Amino acid sequence: MAKAKTESKPEEKLEFQAEVAKVLDLVIHSLYSNKEIFLREVISNASDACDKLRYLSLTENNLIDPGTEFGITLSVNEKAKSITIADNGIGMNHDELIENLGTIARSGTTAFLESLSGDEKKDADLIGQFGVGFYSCFSVAKKVEVVSKRAGEEQAWLWSSEGAGSFTVTEAERDSQGSTVTVYLDKDSKEYLEDARIRNIVKTYSDHISLPINLETTKDKETTSDQINSGSAIWTRSKSDITTEQYKEFYHHVGHVFDDPWLTLHNRVEGKIEYTNLLYVPSSPPFDLMNPERKHKVKLYVKRVFITDDCEDLMPGYLRFVRGIVDSEDLPLNVSREMLQRNVLVSHIRKALVKRIFSELKKKAAKKADEYAIFWDNFGAVLKEGLYEDHENRDTLLELARFKSTHSDGVVSLEDYAGRMNDGQEEIFYISGDDAETLKSSPQIEGFKSRGVEVLLLTDPIDEFWLPMVHVYNEKPFKSVTSGDIDLTKIKRSDEAGEEKDKPEAADEAAIAKLLIAFKEELGDAVKDVRASDRLTDSAVCLVAGEGDMDLHLERMLKSQGHMDVPTSTRVLEINSSHDLIKQLSGLTDDLAKKEDLQNMAHLLLDQARIIEGEAVSDPVAFSKRLNNALAKGLV
Repeated sequence: MAKAKTESKPEEKLEFQAEVAKVLDLVIHSLYSNKEIFLREVISNASDACDKLRYLSLTENNLIDPGTEFGITLSVNEKAKSITIADNGIGMNHDELIENLGTIARSGTTAFLESLSGDEKKDADLIGQFGVGFYSCFSVAKKVEVVSKRAGEEQAWLWSSEGAGSFTVTEAERDSQGSTVTVYLDKDSKEYLEDARIRNIVKTYSDHISLPINLETTKDKETTSDQINSGSAIWTRSKSDITTEQYKEFYHHVGHVFDDPWLTLHNRVEGKIEYTNLLYVPSSPPFDLMNPERKHKVKLYVKRVFITDDCEDLMPGYLRFVRGIVDSEDLPLNVSREMLQRNVLVSHIRKALVKRIFSELKKKAAKKADEYAIFWDNFGAVLKEGLYEDHENRDTLLELARFKSTHSDGVVSLEDYAGRMNDGQEEIFYISGDDAETLKSSPQIEGFKSRGVEVLLLTDPIDEFWLPMVHVYNEKPFKSVTSGDIDLTKIKRSDEAGEEKDKPEAADEAAIAKLLIAFKEELGDAVKDVRASDRLTDSAVCLVAGEGDMDLHLERMLKSQGHMDVPTSTRVLEINSSHDLIKQLSGLTDDLAKKEDLQNMAHLLLDQARIIEGEAVSDPVAFSKRLNNALAKGLV
């Protein structure tokens, strides 16, 4: 009995996601300096679609017809002024068309838009880093249509848009699975109808595609088709046969990025386990680098057949900036994603890949320190996640790590730091915060700077988490300068610091002792202790952590992230007995008429120390009244 025909679905008109509409507007207004890349992007998507279906067909027999030869076909319709790119890959259904072509699913869209400056050249470079892929079609098109049929499904769908903020999706017909993208060229882009132009673009950008790319040409009502790319997987070729440009274009294809690779690693491993890897380190950070999912971007192939881009164990999360492929000769073609998890072969490959990447980074750091400093600025915060997660490679990561410090405008290694440590110095000192320049002027490091003691300036949130895990470097423990138990008198001044400058005379010890008692009595539980400081040279006061207490910046950071269960620690208030204000206040301790003023100053100085630490004062109204009162009385 014949099936009753289901009622057809009416055409749907949908608005682009707000972010997509803005990106489309930028693309349409020619922010691409090289419009011809639209063809590269569509061909790259078609290749990915074929790779995915080829893998699925290994375990699902009914998805494609037996004997299907995967490929990509280009054709031109001069009358309609259109170029068509067709594939027989996995295709898309109704919902996938909306999701993939109506939204930018990649994270970082908002950050991307916020970074736009209005300068066409600079914004073009940013778009290149972001990688808008399919949307590049609108840099040459007045209209784009996509007819697609998902493998294993009966219904095909037509997606259509003129790039003006909306698109339509309606039912369509297609004989087989796959997608056909038709780009109706605008009046300024007719050159992409020319046979020679198309061949040149494919040869330049897509020659590495392992599928055949065929160009159909019609002449005298006769249609011919010939392959216009070499059709061999680039990683299977000898290095000597691959040009720098070919390596670069494969990087663009496999990484879906537009910058140039900073580092290329291509090698074949033979022996008990055989595989080939072609990996790239980008020259600029992609916008999804800090995606919470932390997925790496290395694709796994088996005997030149794409298997998955979601094998978690192939590359650690802290190397997620690496792009490229790994092609194994030993894994079975029908390996499932579940079988890949904790697979011995995959674990072996991962270990070898990480070792190889580290080896190349070490070479760069040693031979081209300036270039490596730029790399570290781009990816150091991510690489330091490995210090927290990867105990096995921790020593190597510490060797690769670079830090800003009080001794350099650039970055320094821990080896450099250790080689400059002062006589009597037993710890590696650091201070953590949000901004290096602000940290350089922190009261807590005044005493260190006056003695020429180098302090590392840590500004990445991950620093607060790896430090407790690592503890030491070459038997030298890490120590926060905000710790209250630091005795700077044991550390000799460095030669660079020179002779100690004449310090202002300190207040009388007995008077300072009385002031400390008065402050402690007045502040009560608001502080853990009040004591004289040997770390302050210019500032009047600062806060430090008591013994066993959490670092000041870590506590503040955790609370800002919503960890309200973190207990608020009372801090130690340290005062500079050589500061004019402190000396003046120490002379008021025996004057009963000044007792109230002295009490108010205790609270003002505590609030001042909190403000310097980036914390809010506990009672802004009371702070304002005390400050006004002190100013009126001329005490400050």
